Amino acid sequence: MARKAKIVDTTVGSAEENLVARAEPAAALDLKDACIEAAQAVIAEHGIEKLSLRDVARRLNVSHQAPYKHYPSRDHLLAEVLRRCFRRFTLALNGRNRSMEPIEDMRALGASYLNFALQNPLEYRLMFGTPWPEVEASPDLLVDSRHSFNVLREALTPLYAATGASADEIDTDAMFVWSSMHGLATILQSQVMRHLDLNADVMHNAAANVMHMVDMALMSRIQALSASKI
Repeated sequence: MARKAKIVDTTVGSAEENLVARAEPAAALDLKDACIEAAQAVIAEHGIEKLSLRDVARRLNVSHQAPYKHYPSRDHLLAEVLRRCFRRFTLALNGRNRSMEPIEDMRALGASYLNFALQNPLEYRLMFGTPWPEVEASPDLLVDSRHSFNVLREALTPLYAATGASADEIDTDAMFVWSSMHGLATILQSQVMRHLDLNADVMHNAAANVMHMVDMALMSRIQALSASKI
């Protein structure tokens, strides 16, 4: 029978726990990572308002002080939860099926965005629907959240290479693409979608249609920018 992994409370540092840590290094889960998993479980079951370090410790069956070794406050814990969500999101975007054709690459990026949102609804809601703690609690949160936008910015840049578009113009269009995909991802996960009087084909083709409209808007925008630079 497989043994259950043990959370090692290194804050307590008892002889018994230290022995377990030495005897079962492969089975022991890192407390810092375990706190993140427990925090997400608390949020999923009870909502963000119920998240506390005490509840995390109780769920992990460690001392109430143990999580404080890694997270001085609830804000620090929440910031790390959000940071890891953004990091996973960025990895998913970067893992898209890339293409040398800029417009095809944008389509692949849109598909990866939507897939992540639909397959990871809790993480997606945490990233875009949760009030942030003070950034001072985790400067890395700001860094990782910016990385995800930079993926979109970098994917758009080759598309605009011949237009002479400024960085601000590219960023403006990046915001349009982002808001389109975010709106699509959000509405597809909403309860109301189950109750709208829509033909099944409309629902089935919703994502493809939105991405097609984004394509058309981008191509029209590129033509307009190119003409304005002549």
